[in-house]
Amino acid sequence: MLCLAIGGWMLSSCIEEYEADISAGDSGLLVVEGTICSAQLNKFSLSLTKALNSPDTPQKVTGAKVSVRGDDGSEYPTQEANGYYTCQIESLNPDVKYYLHIEANGEVYESDPERPLRTEKIANIKGVQSTPESNIDVLVTPAEPFEPGHANYYSWTYDETWQVYPEYKTFMYFDTEKKEPVYRDIYHFPEYGWVDATGSTMTVGASTGYDGQHIRDLKIYDIGRGDVRIYHRYSGLVCQRAISKAEYEYELARRKASSEMGGLFTPLPSALPTNIHCLTSDKHVIGFVGCSLNTSKYRFFLNGEGYAIRRPTGGDTRVWLVSPTMEECCKMVEQGMYLCEWVVPEMSDDGRLHAAWAFIHQLDVRYGYEGAYIEEPDFWSLNENVSY
Repeated sequence: MLCLAIGGWMLSSCIEEYEADISAGDSGLLVVEGTICSAQLNKFSLSLTKALNSPDTPQKVTGAKVSVRGDDGSEYPTQEANGYYTCQIESLNPDVKYYLHIEANGEVYESDPERPLRTEKIANIKGVQSTPESNIDVLVTPAEPFEPGHANYYSWTYDETWQVYPEYKTFMYFDTEKKEPVYRDIYHFPEYGWVDATGSTMTVGASTGYDGQHIRDLKIYDIGRGDVRIYHRYSGLVCQRAISKAEYEYELARRKASSEMGGLFTPLPSALPTNIHCLTSDKHVIGFVGCSLNTSKYRFFLNGEGYAIRRPTGGDTRVWLVSPTMEECCKMVEQGMYLCEWVVPEMSDDGRLHAAWAFIHQLDVRYGYEGAYIEEPDFWSLNENVSY
């Protein structure tokens, strides 16, 4: 048996691995992912199906000729880099149909020409915790639809930024020459920092079932109440894109096939809906290329103090020395540890000297959190949510 592995790259470049059983005749199928869109860098991924349990990553298609074309004769050639094909498109004409043209491995492929869809702005995004034990659900409400009399379809991706604090702080150090503690902050460990991440999922939604074909308070992702992202201040940047009914149905079918992988009624990859076709043979293609006139963005903020957050309740993880000699303290410094507290006998419960030591990852967020940085993001000073 063989399987399909798709790097489900969309607007946010997040990866959703998709695997499903396929027949030998479906091996080596071309997989195409990406979106044609105005005012941004367009990025397309080409890969081939691979064998089940293969140790290799999905085979990228390199050396292909890929371009975005319009039925008015316009063309935007792509450049290949790191296994992706990219081109910058400043403006698409709403009256022109655009499609992706691919020449790879002796075959020619094209997506169905489509007029770029307009995307409404995002009216509101909020975080809701239904009970004190619940996760925080992120709910989106698009602005009034351009066509309230017709069903509207959207996709949402998101980026995240959250504030992090060190586990401990210190305002002293141990002087190895004088062999004594000094109450002075010479390390200047940052008080806090930030971490960025790209959302791991893409959500799609339809307005069918909503009054006036207007989606309201649709959940697009959630944050666990015990997740470090929501301990302090959190910001999300949600990207909304209007999609066609065909693209919506493709995404639903792809997710269904992924979640029911190997099931009796799981559709073969060759049965998934697609708008990409091989012009030079009967080879099937997997994927869907959408076309959007714009992408709407909305930046929002959540404060952990507004929710029932569950923080770790573990004990003191610093290293404590009881009645240490000065030589032992010097040795702690040589081992890369930092003095945090110095409790003299007359201030301690047992009348002995106590000294607490910590590692750098406990004191500096740049070491304690992967990818943490201390330069404040430009948007962090905003006091209100912003729609772009």
